[in-house]
Amino acid sequence: QTESPFIVPKNHVQIESGFNFEKVNKNENNYLYPTILWKYGVNEKFEIRVVSELTSNKNSGKNLTGINPIKLGFKTKLIEENGLIPKTSFIGHLSIPYLSTSNLRTQYFAPSFRFTMQHTLTDQISLGYNLGAEWDGESSETEFIYTITSGISLTERMGAYLEFYGFAPQKNITDHRFDGGITYFLKPNIMFDISGGFGLTENAPKYYTSLGFSIRIPN
Repeated sequence: QTESPFIVPKNHVQIESGFNFEKVNKNENNYLYPTILWKYGVNEKFEIRVVSELTSNKNSGKNLTGINPIKLGFKTKLIEENGLIPKTSFIGHLSIPYLSTSNLRTQYFAPSFRFTMQHTLTDQISLGYNLGAEWDGESSETEFIYTITSGISLTERMGAYLEFYGFAPQKNITDHRFDGGITYFLKPNIMFDISGGFGLTENAPKYYTSLGFSIRIPN
């Protein structure tokens, strides 16, 4: 859930894909197969981003499958790390209602944003966190977002992390969650990851599992 403040190198395309299963409750499951984040490095301080999601919701025997509204966005570098000041970037997206299947089309364009921050604690350990907000395209209610994660390099190719995150709707109770995962670099520009987590509050999903694949391609 925690986005990195680092920018994709100039003239590189980075593709981050994930397959996700989420157990909401005893009657409802969510699937993403896959979600894909496309990134392109414009220069040292700016990247453009496209998010596409093929999703399926199964609830009490009913199945709703389709493509969520595609998100167009960017990330820009704001501050380099300096002592107690974290490395900081800003991410903004806009969800486009008409770039979706009709059964998942929203009424309105929906913005989202977050500030992404990271501290280097040692050569092997980092601390990252995000703060932001998003809208669902159906109402004017704001949902605030927080994440905090600690990452550690286990070997030159393998890393691991633990993470707390949550969603705080303007008019409802905050949904808190916990997860963890392992990353593995098959090659310098090819990475696999596996993760899993569970809800910490009654209104959160029971648990989720995910597999991911990422590749960076020079242009």
